[in-house]
Amino acid sequence: MTKLDAGGKFGGGSYAASGGLHGVGASVVNALSSRLDVEVDRNGKIYWMSFQRGNAGIFDGDGPKAEFTESSGLRVIGKVAAKVTGTRIKYWADKQIFLKEAELSIEDIYARARQTSYLVPGLTLVVNDNRAKAKTSETFFHKGGIGEFCTFLRPDEPVGEVIRLTGSGEYTETVPVLDDKGHMMPTEVSREMGVDIALQWGNGYDTTMASFVNIISTPKGGAHVQGFERSITKAFNDALRANKVLKNNEADVTKDDVQEGLTAVVTVRMSEPQFEGQTKEVLGTAAATKIVAAVVADEMKAFFATTKRIDKATGKAVMEKVAAASRTRISARAHKDLQRRKNALENSSLPTKLSDCRSDDTARTELFIVEGDSALGTTKAARNSEFQAILPIRGKILNVQKASLSQMLENNECASIIQVIGAGSGRSFTIDDARYGRVILMSDADVDGAHIRCLLLTLLYRYMKPLIEDGRVFAAIPPLHRIDVVGGKRGEVFYTYSDDEMKKVTAELTKAGKRWKEPIQRYKGLGEMDADQLRETTMDPEKRTLRRVTMKDAAAAEAIFELLMGNEVAPRKEFIANAEIDRERIDA
Repeated sequence: MTKLDAGGKFGGGSYAASGGLHGVGASVVNALSSRLDVEVDRNGKIYWMSFQRGNAGIFDGDGPKAEFTESSGLRVIGKVAAKVTGTRIKYWADKQIFLKEAELSIEDIYARARQTSYLVPGLTLVVNDNRAKAKTSETFFHKGGIGEFCTFLRPDEPVGEVIRLTGSGEYTETVPVLDDKGHMMPTEVSREMGVDIALQWGNGYDTTMASFVNIISTPKGGAHVQGFERSITKAFNDALRANKVLKNNEADVTKDDVQEGLTAVVTVRMSEPQFEGQTKEVLGTAAATKIVAAVVADEMKAFFATTKRIDKATGKAVMEKVAAASRTRISARAHKDLQRRKNALENSSLPTKLSDCRSDDTARTELFIVEGDSALGTTKAARNSEFQAILPIRGKILNVQKASLSQMLENNECASIIQVIGAGSGRSFTIDDARYGRVILMSDADVDGAHIRCLLLTLLYRYMKPLIEDGRVFAAIPPLHRIDVVGGKRGEVFYTYSDDEMKKVTAELTKAGKRWKEPIQRYKGLGEMDADQLRETTMDPEKRTLRRVTMKDAAAAEAIFELLMGNEVAPRKEFIANAEIDRERIDA
């Protein structure tokens, strides 16, 4: 608890599989806590130990404010049955280190608990949130494991059932081992790696890939994902030829064809994984590529040769889907080549409503996508025309969650956004061709504005995802209120961005004996601010606040649109029936 590099992973006998990177988690949490209590059931006894900011000792009461005396701290406080084992940890974050406003995100905790319950089938996790008056409790239990996880992650309608691929393989590694004289000697050791993969295709186009090593998420993949991708593509080409789904004169399918609409959960279990970098995002153990590839090859061959009716139907459906994706890609490429030749003879012009910037340096340039014509004049006056471009959109753009690709391209607002950004869309999107270094979504600070941001996010997520992955999409944060102080410092003005912040500022002004103009101005739209106010609060890089849109934000926006505006009625009905609606936040 107080020594770095002393985790169970270093002992060699504690775990069959561990993370294998730092081994300092408990020590770091302990050091950052004003109080940490550990309770362990072992050998028929209950052991208790407390720490204050990493120092062992005894508290004379509950909570971090109790009187503390440094000592060895280890106590036996009770008995349990000899076979009972377990550990309970309770800690209080040190307020001398963390900001007062810092708090745990319950949604992030739910997501982690849900993920773990899928990866460890049969494990029950209970998350209790007792911070508010209305206490909540969520239980996570998923007996179906990663097969059920695959269904949960799948964003669209299924094509066939979930396919499970399991197996294992052995590999050798050279590691330093202490000899009898205490010297570190390179020694070759044999290890075993377990592989468990769940696959399901949907009727959409996006690929959803989640990979794990010993339940540690590897969002950037690594050796295990490389082995899977290499082998699954070959397995499909072999099966498509053997079953005569592809004609002799047709080209092999590609990785993109196979992964179109695929949701995959790739997991491996091993005793000493090697990761690249400090964040465990990429598995570096080279042997994983060969072992995973071999398991996928054997399991997919057996799957395509099955006589089980349900598996046979799934195999036929996914083979036809992959073959169709290949033919569509080849046809689209031929059409694209023709269109390129056609465009070379024509002059392509940008939309007339675009107020472009003078610079073409993408390290500086910004494209503001602005809601409504009413704010256009003010926005143009507030911008720095050297590097800030303005593209107005009218009202709510097309909901691309329910629209086809052709419907999206026929929509004027969607087409304008794609044309102005200049990097294509979908699989043909090339981020290096983007005309702007930042794309900033600027809408009113109300419910309608949030709705428009969600629509824009869904468009960018589905058709220009690399912009979000590269951290180049932002949401502007315009103020909701302007508070003008009366008397005192001349021209003292406060801008607030929520009702809670407004109440906090007015309370502080009251405490300071200051008054303000009544009623407090509430901005219903961007057009209600003059150019100076808009520049100062929302557009000036030196003063504004931008919120970078992450893949998590975009995925959440797409998920809520699929729920509220997608084709599935039952989940929407359940949401409306069970959702707790805060009526005070609804704009009348």
